[in-house]
Amino acid sequence: QVQLVESGGGSEQPGGSLRLSCAASGDIHNGYIMGWYRQAPGSKREFIASITGDGVVSLARFVEGRFTISKDNAKDTIYLQMNSLKPEDTAVYLCNAKYTFYSFWSQGTLVTVSS
Repeated sequence: QVQLVESGGGSEQPGGSLRLSCAASGDIHNGYIMGWYRQAPGSKREFIASITGDGVVSLARFVEGRFTISKDNAKDTIYLQMNSLKPEDTAVYLCNAKYTFYSFWSQGTLVTVSS
């Protein structure tokens, strides 16, 4: 089992920045791919970014250079730095850890972008 605990959500104005953190514990190891997803009200969950244990990054196209994923291996923690936030970024953001057929999710944190 892997436990994922998020922090860093909240409210921000358009154009602002937020950083989300996701700390993993339990049976986490370098083979896991960790990533960020989001789900807006009435919409499907969508992929944002992922990072492998070796630091290989995948990004969704809509990120457009505004979001950055990073990882602190010593802390088993990943981060999502979100800049130039837009109202359409409002969603519940979730962290995921995936390895073969194992997939674990965080509880989700709400990000609201509004003036």
